[in-house]
Amino acid sequence: MKKFIRLCIVLATAFILFPSCAKKQENVVIEFWTHEDANRQKLEDRYISEFTAAHPNITVNVTRQSSSKLIELLQTAFAAGKGPTMFNTIINEEYPYIAAGRVAPVNYKAAGYKNAEAVVAAYADNMLDPVTVNGQVYGLPLELTNWCVYLNKKIFREAGFDPEKDAPKTWEDVMSISQKLALRDGDILKRRGFDFRYGYYLETLVPLAEQLGGQLISDDGKEAIVGKDAWIAVLSYLRQWGPKGLNLGSPTYKNAHSLFNADNNDVTMCLSGLYQEARIRNQNPNFYDSGDWMIIPYPKFQNAVKDVAACYYGHYYMVNADATKAEQEASWQLISYMLSHGEEYLSEVNIVQPTLALLNSKTFKDMPYSEVFANDLNRAHIVYYGAASASIQSALKTALQNVMLGDASPEAVYEQLKKTVQDLIDEQK
Repeated sequence: MKKFIRLCIVLATAFILFPSCAKKQENVVIEFWTHEDANRQKLEDRYISEFTAAHPNITVNVTRQSSSKLIELLQTAFAAGKGPTMFNTIINEEYPYIAAGRVAPVNYKAAGYKNAEAVVAAYADNMLDPVTVNGQVYGLPLELTNWCVYLNKKIFREAGFDPEKDAPKTWEDVMSISQKLALRDGDILKRRGFDFRYGYYLETLVPLAEQLGGQLISDDGKEAIVGKDAWIAVLSYLRQWGPKGLNLGSPTYKNAHSLFNADNNDVTMCLSGLYQEARIRNQNPNFYDSGDWMIIPYPKFQNAVKDVAACYYGHYYMVNADATKAEQEASWQLISYMLSHGEEYLSEVNIVQPTLALLNSKTFKDMPYSEVFANDLNRAHIVYYGAASASIQSALKTALQNVMLGDASPEAVYEQLKKTVQDLIDEQK
């Protein structure tokens, strides 16, 4: 009888001190949506496998789509109240979810931090500003990206240029050099000297206007598309660039950065991030090892009044506010585990998680041309983000297509763009 009483006391004590021993852990399923990157996928599949092995009650289902397709799927899913448990995409597409209360703040304990201040202190200045609202942090960055210009030195030399001396510094240089580099079959471009990163207009079109004194939104937030002369000058440049002008490039062609790695004499220069290095190394190691490529800073106009590089942006991990507490906690634990491998992400995939530890590491400083990206980052600012940022991106896309592919004048396109974006920001007041 005494033995039975002692056993009951032991079991009761274990139940009080270690409730998890008395209750089976809840099974949790995480639906994780992310953008495609074959190199990153190899790492993340391993991290997820390691994480679920240590947490057998957690199942992780991964859905990968192209960046543009993922944006569409997220919009559709959240509109239907069926968003994924956790996801990442570019901040100007994500911020509206914060503004609408669709994502949960970081579970600091599950993510390995004491509080919001501890999270912010771990990152470089301003890196968490886009996901911090009223002192709460709503996302952690998978990567911070800014774009510089990749240049094929071999094509440059064959066209009679010295890549070290003749690499373009201004947009006027880019246009004049591209005219000499272009190869055509009738009206079809067989080789482009350079082409823009179509689809990402907040990142690349806005800085062009800023270089000439324009703004997307005024400092007081009341006026859209500020600086008529600046915007018309940019739209005129793009019209001259496209098939209605010198026929140097177009949004109808395959993205230049997706062709650059093959070294097939079809693209000489393109815009991309540090991650492109890893893609060259994995897709075309002979080209990577040849030294026939280099990276140069983001150009500016000859008469620029402001030195502005391409806007930088982040892909931030976020968690669905409609997920259960257990799902949210498990998601932040998984996110924390994956982000604890920052140097491996950098060395294997060349993506930068903007922690102070990584940016000050030898791994980052030894990366080819990392100094070019770091210097351009100092010339840049975060991409515009707000409740209407996705709609503004769409308005910029329409403007560019109208001026490059349609018959509308730069002046008419400017007026329509200004009205559209003005209406969008007025709706937020």
